[in-house]
Amino acid sequence: MKNVRVALVTGGAKGIGASIVETLAANSFAVVVNYASSSDAANELVEQIKSKGGQAIAVKADVSKNTQAQSLFEAALQEFGKVDVLVNNAGVMALSPLADTSDEDFNKQFDVNMKGVFNMLRLASTQLHEGGSIINLSTSVVGLKLERYGVYAATKSAVETMSAILSKELRGKNISVNCVAPGPTETDLFTEGKSQEFIDKLANMSPMERLGQPEDIANVVGFLASDEGHWVNGQVLRANGGIV
Repeated sequence: MKNVRVALVTGGAKGIGASIVETLAANSFAVVVNYASSSDAANELVEQIKSKGGQAIAVKADVSKNTQAQSLFEAALQEFGKVDVLVNNAGVMALSPLADTSDEDFNKQFDVNMKGVFNMLRLASTQLHEGGSIINLSTSVVGLKLERYGVYAATKSAVETMSAILSKELRGKNISVNCVAPGPTETDLFTEGKSQEFIDKLANMSPMERLGQPEDIANVVGFLASDEGHWVNGQVLRANGGIV
């Protein structure tokens, strides 16, 4: 596996995560597809990659639990011997005004979106292969500051801050750390619970007058994971069609 680069993608079974997995596999990465519950989708994606001559495994883990995050990293190292690229994509979203947000929704979003990323960053800080890349998914709502997104955006703002600081703490390891912040992107996570009127409103906020597609985001991640993107470090790339 010395000449094959290995990527670990959390929440890689569906939506943006699956598109990232497909893009990295197409760029000759061996890919670890992490999932929490979507086993059928994850295994189908792995078989699809293998059918095209690629290398991939699916690993179940709830990254918000430190022991499971450790098991995920260990499974990747056992199968492929190293991890060159970590993509922290796993996330949950529960929209509501702050005044109406339940403790359960608050805790779940911080557990997965922030603590899950923290767990994986802590492991990657010591176990990622030298010269590798860490790419964390944020959101352009951090800039847009839309109503009802308060807790979700707060988790992602924390991720952006951790990422920038970690990029400095990894001095000397030649590891880049960046965030990709999608705007409204046509996935189940985005459309669930929203009216068509609201979806259309968000789509038209972009000067390109459309929703992002998962491959729009995956292409940016693929660039940051490549040698060509390695000089970009400590940054937030807002892949949103110009919405903010």
